[in-house]
This record gives sequence, structure tokens and C-alpha cells, in this order.
Amino acid sequence: MAFPTQVRIVEVGPRDGLQNEAAIVPAAVKIELIDRLGRAGVATIEAGSFVSPKWVPQMADSADVLAGITRLDGVSYPVLVPNMKGLEAAFACGAKEVAVFASASEAFSQKNINCTIEESLERFEPVMAAASEAGIQVRGYVSCVLGCPYQGEVPRTAVAEVSRRLLEMGCYEISLGDTIGVGTPRKAVGMLDAVLAVVPVSQVALHFHDTYGQALANIYACLGLGVSVLDASVGGLGGCPYAVGASGNVATEDLVYMLHGMGIHTGIDLDQLVETAAFISNAIGRPPASHVAKARLG
Repeated sequence: MAFPTQVRIVEVGPRDGLQNEAAIVPAAVKIELIDRLGRAGVATIEAGSFVSPKWVPQMADSADVLAGITRLDGVSYPVLVPNMKGLEAAFACGAKEVAVFASASEAFSQKNINCTIEESLERFEPVMAAASEAGIQVRGYVSCVLGCPYQGEVPRTAVAEVSRRLLEMGCYEISLGDTIGVGTPRKAVGMLDAVLAVVPVSQVALHFHDTYGQALANIYACLGLGVSVLDASVGGLGGCPYAVGASGNVATEDLVYMLHGMGIHTGIDLDQLVETAAFISNAIGRPPASHVAKARLG
């Protein structure tokens, strides 16, 4: 088992985390959160989402957030876009990187975005073309890679096929999401093996939720296959609205603590990260969900 010596963490708290919190966080707080994460050494910070405010009201102020953040050299601030309208809004705000979202579960795709997997991929074709023409990088998310709240098990072949399609469409990186956090290490490795048969490991990221407390174990198991890009959410922000009791993504500070303990470089200052977790947790009125923050803050 050969672990990477360096890992890039993609901080998804300001988007994936806050969009699943019940409270709507003011733009000024989101801006401060993103700026604090950048100063802590996080190199990729998902800054917002240009989706319909009718469906995701927590992200309605993404244009204001992008306009207000202090952009640091060497830090990227991607935003999620579901379609051409979202891409055009992201362009207008000066976004340099965007992300698109497909599911490996047919049932989840139908329930979540009211179309088949194939139809969702077809919707991305003009987005990919326009982004390529504008020199904008596109990241691809694949949801439900280890289970679906509607259909249960999701075939590894389906995960691999959606990942392959997104790669061929032009996504520079494929983030594999255990959306409801039901995965365990052996299943995670089996799924990843299937994806690595069609996507280079250098273009794969992991996005694990911690619903059953398995996220760090799953990440540890998959690190041995050479993955070096990991998504995480400061303070353990977020959850999944489709799974009762689902917690958020693995907490960034818990992940950083584990990686640093393994001698794996992240470029992130853990103390500043914990302070940032305390800041945003205080803003939403609850204690941080991470073990590290609880240990450090008391």
C-alpha cells in the first residue's frame, strides 16, 4: 500500500455544507468563511452555486459572495452550475472554474433533477463546450457512488460509466461522492477499483459523507490506491436532505489531522482551520461536528 506524500483538499463547506444547513447564512459570513479558509492554506474552496434560488435558497447570494471574497494567488474558487443559465451567471461573476453534477443512481437522478442519467449528461454538453471555449475548467461530481436512498445498492459499473462519460466530455477531475454516507472501506475500494479502470487516478477525487462514521476509514483505505484529492467540509458542515439523520461531509480538520499524522502534506494550518470551524459553527448556532474541534476547543 503506497500512500501519497501530498494531498490537495477541496473545501466544500461554503457550498455543499451550507446549502444543506437549515439556516440561511448571510453573504458577509460566507465571505469571511472563504477568506479564513484561504488564509489557512486551503488551495481549492468551493465558493457557491448558481442554481435556482427556489430550490436552493441558501445559495441565492453566490454572486455577492464571489464579488466580495479576497482572491488569493494560488487559490481556486469553483462554483457549481447545473445548466447553461448557471454557467452564464458564473461567467458574469468572473468564475474561473465550475462543477457539474451527475448521479450514478437512476432513481436518484429522477428524484433529484427529474431526468435520467443520460438526459442529465446530455444537458451538460453545451455547458462543457461553452466552458472549454472560455478556458474555464470543469470538475465533475458523481453522486450516490456507494448507495442511494431510493434504490439502495448502486452498481460499480454504473459509477464507472458515469465517471468515464464525464471525463470524455472534458471534466478535468471526477469527484466520487458517497452522498448518504453508507459506504464501508471494502466497498469503497471496490468501487474505486472499478472507476480506476476507466479514469486515471490523477483525475479522481473522493467526496465522502460521515453519516455512519466511516468517512475517514474509507478515505484511508482508498489512499492506498493512490488518490490524492479529497473533498471535505470545515466543521463537518452540511448533511443530505435525502437521508434522515445524515451528517455532513467528513470534517476538514479531522481529515487534516489524520493526514498530517500519516506524514502526508496538505499545506493547511490546522490551528487556523479549527479557528475557522469555530467561527462558522458559532455563526450558524451550533458546535462544530468534528472531533478535532471538540478536542481543541473544549
